Amino acid sequence: MTTFLTDPIDPPELTNPTDPTASADPTDPLAVGTHTVEVDGVVQRYHVHGTGPVCVAHSGGPGIFWEYLRMPALERHLTVVYPEPIGTGASDRLPSHPHGYTRPRYSRFLGALIEHLGVPEVHLLGHSHGGFVVQYHALHFPERVAGVILYESAPVTGPEHGAEAMRLVQSFAELHFDHPELPEVLAAFQAIPTISDDAQMTAVARGIIPSYFADYWGREEEFAPLRASVTATHISGLDENLAPNVIDDRADLGSLTVPTLVVVGRHDVICGVRWAEELHGLIPGSELLILENSGHFGHIEEPAAFAQAVTRFVTTTAHGAQ
Repeated sequence: MTTFLTDPIDPPELTNPTDPTASADPTDPLAVGTHTVEVDGVVQRYHVHGTGPVCVAHSGGPGIFWEYLRMPALERHLTVVYPEPIGTGASDRLPSHPHGYTRPRYSRFLGALIEHLGVPEVHLLGHSHGGFVVQYHALHFPERVAGVILYESAPVTGPEHGAEAMRLVQSFAELHFDHPELPEVLAAFQAIPTISDDAQMTAVARGIIPSYFADYWGREEEFAPLRASVTATHISGLDENLAPNVIDDRADLGSLTVPTLVVVGRHDVICGVRWAEELHGLIPGSELLILENSGHFGHIEEPAAFAQAVTRFVTTTAHGAQ
């Protein structure tokens, strides 16, 4: 099933809602607030907000700090658990840092978090690179996964994915050829291969942000604070042996057994509609949601429509739902 959403209905405030469980027992792993879980001596921090069925939201990058993924509109209906992926933010670094952050490693920490939460099942939401992690985990460890939301994900990385992204970036450049900030955005893309530390990673992440929105410059006053707040850690994309960590799930996605919602913004340049449609075609029984007025950040650009779709999916695919 494919869904097209355009104008949000009854848009919520973009400020964070008050969590009704804010006074809950802090020893409860699902109490609102900040917690940690440890695997093999490596500590991963996570944050809990909202109330309702549990949805673990894995942020992207890899290396982008989790805060950009905060989804207040979704927290009105779901308990959203936001891990700070290892190597990022206040979570521990691997001894091999900035290398070794492979999907099996992220999946191991995701599985430990699910176990630590102590609930029979969770939904997993993965944004961008987080989508790659979530689809890997659902393929290999589906037992306690009630459903997955692949939000701006793709079935592949590597040269094919890169070529499609550059095609879309070129289209963005042609559309905004006369904007004075366009050279800065394009320079940030060109700097990606040269990143070697956290400061460079943060600068590049902030530099490319305008291309990640459907209409950044038209709504700059609204989105500029996010751009200024984005912080990132340099993650190399290489495994412990310094080999590229290239992904291709196309041969495996047909065996994905958990309910799946694929979400994409019409104007996303990095994990665009082509990849969402391919995921939808490969995953049996999946649903596809295209947010017509969004780029890479539909939860910010169209928060009400995004939250409505994800909440419906979670509540209808939870164990025991009619």
